[in-house]
Amino acid sequence: MDQDSHCTAERELLEAVSRITTSSTTSPSDEEENQPKAELSCHVRKENPEKDGTQDSSGTLSPNSSMTTKELQEYWRNEKRQCKQIKLLFEIPSTRIVEHHLSKYVMYKIIILQTGSFDSNKSVIERRYSDFEKLHRNLLEEFSEELEDVTFPKKTLTGNFTEEIINERKLAFKDYLRLLYSMKYIRRSKKFIDFLTRPELQEAYGCLRGGQYTKALEILLEVIGLQERLTRGNPFAIVPTLCAIVVCHKDLENPASAYEYGEKALSRLCVHTSHRYYMPLLETMIALAYELGKDFLSLQEKLEEWKTKKDPIRVFTLKELAVREYVR
Repeated sequence: MDQDSHCTAERELLEAVSRITTSSTTSPSDEEENQPKAELSCHVRKENPEKDGTQDSSGTLSPNSSMTTKELQEYWRNEKRQCKQIKLLFEIPSTRIVEHHLSKYVMYKIIILQTGSFDSNKSVIERRYSDFEKLHRNLLEEFSEELEDVTFPKKTLTGNFTEEIINERKLAFKDYLRLLYSMKYIRRSKKFIDFLTRPELQEAYGCLRGGQYTKALEILLEVIGLQERLTRGNPFAIVPTLCAIVVCHKDLENPASAYEYGEKALSRLCVHTSHRYYMPLLETMIALAYELGKDFLSLQEKLEEWKTKKDPIRVFTLKELAVREYVR
């Protein structure tokens, strides 16, 4: 074979290899072709779109032409895992008997975990039989049809404190909570959310009103995670709690932490400037930004813009609003 023929054959071989390689990196596999279109909408967009690369801000791969078939398959598997529905798991591992003056009752320890994604923080609350009973009675007023086949553990005249009865109720209440959470309208209802969060919030706000900011902050930080998981789809629901955390941090002279939680609250109100917490929060954030040496002019502009659109009415400070929450 002469030199020209050899070069031609080599060039053709290289072109063939190039076509095969291009095909293997750009053609989706059967698994990718069968991916539901809905999964595409679950893709988390980059927080910094100006940065190019194969990883987005959440640390997962983004699909592009430089990825191999194996990398694309792994990408879609990660996306599918992220798109799983977030659910809560209820466990009642233990109980304790409380004797207080003339009353005696059982407290059930409820652990609430999030499934479908990594959840490092579990929520722990305690409720007694009468709390469950009140919840069921309240839910029946609004969801009688949904609950017509739900059996609630009945009270007994005797034996309420025996190990057998307590263990039966532990299992019954666990199944009861799981069943309630499986019903979309019930798990989103205020009555169900209040059952899981209101007693702790009432205690926290009571501490706040009494100037016990450390204790109030401790409780609020524990309950905020559960509130967030229970109120997905309603970004405004946890604004009062976030603002109460801001107040506690501010009064405890932790301006950086106060500003951090203030930003979280403000981000939820950016399209809801008529919210009663919006202007007091802006005023507090301006003061915190000034103290921390941060840019406060943009916040000041938002405040002035708000004032030009609203009638001059008396507005409470952020702390005044906070101490009014959960007042019986």
